[in-house]
Amino acid sequence: MERVDFYVLGGTDERERWKFACRVIDKAFEAEQRVLVWLDDADAVTRFDDLLWTFAQDSFVPHEPLGAESDWEEAPVLLTCPGARSTGLLEAAPPDVILNLAGSIPTGRKSARHIIEIIDAEPTRRDAGRARFRQYRTEGVEPTTQNVA
Repeated sequence: MERVDFYVLGGTDERERWKFACRVIDKAFEAEQRVLVWLDDADAVTRFDDLLWTFAQDSFVPHEPLGAESDWEEAPVLLTCPGARSTGLLEAAPPDVILNLAGSIPTGRKSARHIIEIIDAEPTRRDAGRARFRQYRTEGVEPTTQNVA
């Protein structure tokens, strides 16, 4: 793991945080970077998958949930969550970027060159983000913070 960036948003609306994440993913896709989106659970994976299809009229980001039957080797953007049985598949083709939208630090994060954490002002998410920030520091990584508010 080379770099961890925290983007701090001012609002508390999860959908706005996810839309910001979609724009970050779109930029990474344009830069031909392979992205893994880490979400809290399978329901969040489904909801974020739907949002990626509709977040912008003029944008298309090829993506799919990571699964044993998916074309994970071909998809530039993969969606997964803790406990997904297929997360071990990434060892063969690690992502360039892990975008974390979950409350926990992503599994397999040390294989990525860049981790992006997106937090907002919602108290539970903000506190979980602060805890992750401290954990990265404990692991010897100095995260950067960018206020987007």
